[in-house]
Amino acid sequence: MNRTVFATLAIALAPSGAWAVTPTPPVAAKRPHVTVTHGDSLRDDYYWLREKTSPDVLRYLEAENAYCDAVMAPTIGFQDALYKEMLARIQETDVDVPYRDGGYFYYTRTEEGKQYPIFCRKKGSLNAREEVTLDVNAMAAGHEYFGVDAYEVSDDGNLLAFSTDTTGFRQYDLSVKDLRTGAILPDRAERVTTVAWGADNRTLFYAQEDPVTQRWHRVYRYVLGSNTHELLFDETDEQYDTWVTRTRSGAYVVIATGSSTTSEAWVIRADRPLDAMASIAPRREGHEYYLDHAGERFLIRTNDRGRNFRLVSSPVAQPGEKNWKEVVAHRDDVMLEDVDAFAGHTVLVEREQGVPYLRVIDAASGKAHRVEFPEPVYVVEPSDNHEFETTALRFVYESMVTPESVFDYDVKTRERTLLKQRPVLGGYDPGRYRCERVYAQAADGTRIPISLVYRGHERPRNRPLLLLGYGSYGYASEPYFQSNRLSLLDRGVVYGIAHIRGGGEMGKRWHDGGR
Repeated sequence: MNRTVFATLAIALAPSGAWAVTPTPPVAAKRPHVTVTHGDSLRDDYYWLREKTSPDVLRYLEAENAYCDAVMAPTIGFQDALYKEMLARIQETDVDVPYRDGGYFYYTRTEEGKQYPIFCRKKGSLNAREEVTLDVNAMAAGHEYFGVDAYEVSDDGNLLAFSTDTTGFRQYDLSVKDLRTGAILPDRAERVTTVAWGADNRTLFYAQEDPVTQRWHRVYRYVLGSNTHELLFDETDEQYDTWVTRTRSGAYVVIATGSSTTSEAWVIRADRPLDAMASIAPRREGHEYYLDHAGERFLIRTNDRGRNFRLVSSPVAQPGEKNWKEVVAHRDDVMLEDVDAFAGHTVLVEREQGVPYLRVIDAASGKAHRVEFPEPVYVVEPSDNHEFETTALRFVYESMVTPESVFDYDVKTRERTLLKQRPVLGGYDPGRYRCERVYAQAADGTRIPISLVYRGHERPRNRPLLLLGYGSYGYASEPYFQSNRLSLLDRGVVYGIAHIRGGGEMGKRWHDGGR
């Protein structure tokens, strides 16, 4: 647990009068950094903290930690009790639900007392022998920090492209492992952000960040063993980030770039990975579009007719805008957040009145149905859906009361199967808690949705409330389940999330309202 968690809980829960003396916080001693933009002077008193290895920065951070320790000293015993209480709810030895990709079932598992996950797979059946692809605990030996980001297996299942960070600053280096022998190949790349394989099992596409600005700015093509990293795309506009992915169908590698308001994409046939990039639609300021592939068409989510996006299709041979055919129209009250294409159906992730849901469209008939959920406030999103030819949709559902739950949903029969619900140890009973959506009126009359959770069955009055509010970048502040939060709820505290403007809960206009 970090200092922020304990500070929040201890301040919220500790008895009044626990702090007899308040230490004086440290003061930044460096001169402020002043920049002038459009005639306005902007003062930054903490600009010098960018120099992470500076002795002054280290001294300042140590002083801040000492200040926090001094302020929190009266709660040391309580912090220890909270830590043990929270840890007791976590099942440290656990296994994620395996997902199928090609001829293997992939999963991660954790072991009690070990800090990092273990990546595994089994060939053909869950009863087969386990093969450990990455034991992050062993890899982390000798490092203060170790993180794994990219994890992409070649089509034949023999090679694993993965990226690791030992700095803690999300600076990932790419490596390739031969899963047949366990050997790490000499092929490497630095500061890699996203990775995709070509269908030939030897061509890699990867995006790289700028070492100074950390902007994702370039895409390279690399053939294993060639020692030649071919620059495919260099995004020179500093407002844009660039990434690479592969469609679920496996047919195309997608190279994309985007700012907060504009995007552009190109494709390369995965079975012809040395071909030139083919444009989908030229960049046009204010136009965002994102694509997936199914059969003879691309499915494109575009905001060309409205800020909340619509869905169109285009033939793969002529994907330009003049050939776009509408599949789902733009709606002012529904945000089309994502599109997942499968061989026989398409899954839309939509959001209405701040609440997400899934809609399934049958590819043959065009008929659609909505997947319903029981609670008024929840989170749902597609999960590990790596197979293109399938009628099963895997999704993750949770709420502020219901722990993370993994389901398989049959899009034909509409039956759902609970595969796993993350365990909460210590006798957790969701029936003791309630979550709901309420509204608060802002100064301009706008109704702001608030997700609440509390212990009991009736909305409490005159209880302490811990309210979270964040609205930026169009991201939604989702009402996820957190077992640590039970330490608040069981002591009579109400927890709330205010879905303020600037976030994405109510569509693009909600985001714009916060800007």
